Amino acid sequence: MVWCESRSAVRSLHLYFRSAFLSLKVAPNGLLFAVNAEMATFLNPLAMAASVGSELPFAMSQAKNGKIEHLTIEWEPPNWRLALNNIKQMRKMNAAPVDSMGCDQCYDKQEISEKIIRFQILVSLLLSSQTKDTTTFAAMNRLKQRGLSIESICEIDESELGELIKPVGFWRTKAKHLKKVAEILRESYDGDIPRSLEELTKLPGIGPKMGLLAMRSAWNEMTGIAVDTHVHRISNRLGWVRKATKKPEQTRKELESWLPKSFWAEINHDLVGFGQTICSAKNPQCNVCLNKPLCPFASQIPNKTTKRN
Repeated sequence: MVWCESRSAVRSLHLYFRSAFLSLKVAPNGLLFAVNAEMATFLNPLAMAASVGSELPFAMSQAKNGKIEHLTIEWEPPNWRLALNNIKQMRKMNAAPVDSMGCDQCYDKQEISEKIIRFQILVSLLLSSQTKDTTTFAAMNRLKQRGLSIESICEIDESELGELIKPVGFWRTKAKHLKKVAEILRESYDGDIPRSLEELTKLPGIGPKMGLLAMRSAWNEMTGIAVDTHVHRISNRLGWVRKATKKPEQTRKELESWLPKSFWAEINHDLVGFGQTICSAKNPQCNVCLNKPLCPFASQIPNKTTKRN
C-alpha cells in the first residue's frame, strides 16, 4: 500500500527522490503519481493547482519488505537555513541589547543560591513584557540593590515596589503580580520557581513566552520556541509561516511544526537581536540586510529608503 497525507494546502510541489524503490512524478492534473517496480498508482490529491515539475519536501518511512508504505508531505520555508545563517552573520557584526541586558543577563552574578537566581530570572521575565531590555535591566538593578529575593518581595510595600520597577510597561499591574508570585512561591514551591511550563504559566503575569524562557534560562530545559514581538514579526516577514499569523502563539506553533529542535534553543536569541538591530518594526534596514534577496517583505518595498536607528 502506498499512500500520502498532506499537512497543508500545497501550491507548489517539491519532489526530492530519495528511494531506490519509488519514483514520484506530478501528473498534468496535479495528482502525485507513484511508480515502483511492481505497481503504478495515483496517491491522494495534494493540490489541483500544483505546477508540474515543481518540488515539495517529504519524509518517507519504509516497510519491512523494503517498499515505501507511508509518505508524509512536509512543509518548510525555502532557503530558511541560508536566511538563518545570514542572520547569525549579521548578529556577529551588530551587538544588540539582548546580548548584555536580556532576561538571562539580569540576575545577580555574585549570587550563589540557585533558587534566588531562578527567582531573579523569573522577575526579569515578568518585568520585560511590553518593555525594552534597557528599561528592564535598569529596574532589575534597582531591585538587586535593595535586595531581590522572594522574602524581600513579600515584605516590601506594593507602592514602593512600583516605584522601584517604574517605568517598565504596566508597572502598577506588574508590582501586584510580582507580590502575588512571591507569595505563591514561598507558600507552594518551597521558595523556588515551578519546574514545568504548565505550573509556570499559572503564576500571575507569566504567559507562554515567559514560561518557555524561564524553562530555558532558569532550568536549562528546552520545552518550546519563545515567540516575542521580534520573533513574530521576523517570522512573518521571512515567510517562515505558511500563512500570515496575527498572534505570537500562532507563530510559535508554525515554527515548531517545521524548525528542527536542534535550532530551538538559539532561535529566540538570534531573532530578537536581529530585530533590535536590523529588522526593526519601523524603518527596517533592508538595504544592508544579507537576506534582502531572500525576503518576501523586502521584495515588496524595493524602492523604500531604509534608515539606521
